[in-house]
Parts: sequence; structure tokens; C-alpha cells
Amino acid sequence: MTAMTAVVTGAGRGFGRVVAAALVAEGTRVLGVARTEADLAAAREELGNGFVPVVGDAGDEELAERLVREERPALLVLNAGARPLLAPLHEQSWESFTVNWNVDTRQAFVWTRAALRAPLAPGSVVVEMSSGAALKGSPLSGGYAGANAAVRTIGAYAADESARAGLGIRFVTLLPQLTPTGVGAEAVDGYAARAGLDRETFLANMEPILTPELVAKAVLQVASDPDSAAEYAVTGAGLKPLG
Repeated sequence: MTAMTAVVTGAGRGFGRVVAAALVAEGTRVLGVARTEADLAAAREELGNGFVPVVGDAGDEELAERLVREERPALLVLNAGARPLLAPLHEQSWESFTVNWNVDTRQAFVWTRAALRAPLAPGSVVVEMSSGAALKGSPLSGGYAGANAAVRTIGAYAADESARAGLGIRFVTLLPQLTPTGVGAEAVDGYAARAGLDRETFLANMEPILTPELVAKAVLQVASDPDSAAEYAVTGAGLKPLG
């Protein structure tokens, strides 16, 4: 995957940062979108000129429309997401419950819509980063599971629209399992306590552990495979087609 431009949302840290690094290593020019300038500056320092920082809200409709129109990326990786409040349903407010709808789902919607409206060139790929919680639920994370189920739905709807209009844009949704890094680290502790297990035992039950590097490998794999499935669960053991 060389000599092309990609946009990665949520590129300042976590999965997005590692995906951006993997793409740059393959020779891809990556526009990394995130709200925190310092995180993007650190990524630029680490990754070099192949990484172009774009400070902004990934849910900003005008930003999405402009970058898609001006940059004509061959790959979109829609990864941005919010940290959910780790609490059971009855301890959530409506504001905390909907935070992932307003970030995770919104950014997937505005960038996917921009890709269809432009439209991106035939052969372009949009990777929607959902979550395994969309399949199994996440009772300590408010609306997180539902928000990421909606991300999955957005990807499916977009794939259908691309096919109906003959656009040739490929939409692939990835649903990674829980990981003990970044946002997932707090969730691991919470769910271990909920299950009455210590952290080490809980993690042992999750083996093989999914790492950010394996997520990045999955993104590159589906992006470069024109015959990929539409949806995959992503685990430490690799990709599992869904549907």
C-alpha cells in the first residue's frame, strides 16, 4: 500500500496512532485528525513528514467534507471515539450515556457521508472502526455498545449505497475485542471487578490478547484486499468474518 493518501481520525493516540504509524511505514501519506495538538505534534515528531497533523474535531462536518474533497484519500480509517463513563446504567446521566453517540457515531456518519457525496474514487476504502461491544454489549459503558452498533450499521448502509450507485467504494467494518491498553485498560479493571476476578485472571480469560499493533495489521490487511468481507471481528487470534 504505497503512494497514496489516507485519513485517520483519532490519530493522536491509541489505535489511531498505531494505525497511522503502520500506514506511514508502508509509504502512505497520512492525514491524522485529532483535537489535541500536542498529541499530533508528538506523532509528527515520531513518524516524520509522512504524517500530516490536522487539528480538529473528527465530528466536524465541514472538516470532513473539505478534506475528502481536497485530498481525495484512497483510504479513510474512522477510528475517533470518546472515553465512556465506566458506570452501570442507573449511575449514568443522559449526557454521559450519549457521549459515544455524539463522538464515535457522529464521526463515522459525517466522514462516511462525505465519502459517498464526493464521491471518493472507485477502489477507495473506508474502514469503520466499531467495537466488539456492538456484538456482546458493554453494561458498564453507557451507550457505548449501541453507539458502536450504529457505526456498524452506517458501514452496512454505506456499502449498499455504494453498490446501488456503482461507486466502487469499499466499506469494511472492524469490531475489535476489548484490549487492556488505552481506553480499554479502565474497562478491563471494571469488568474484572464486576466478575469478581483479579485483573490477571480476567486477562488470562481474554487470551490471546488483542494489541494495537494487531489492530493496525488488520486495518492494512482489509484495506489492501479487494475481496475482503464487509465486517470482521478482530481478536488476538486475527480476523473473523461476520455475517
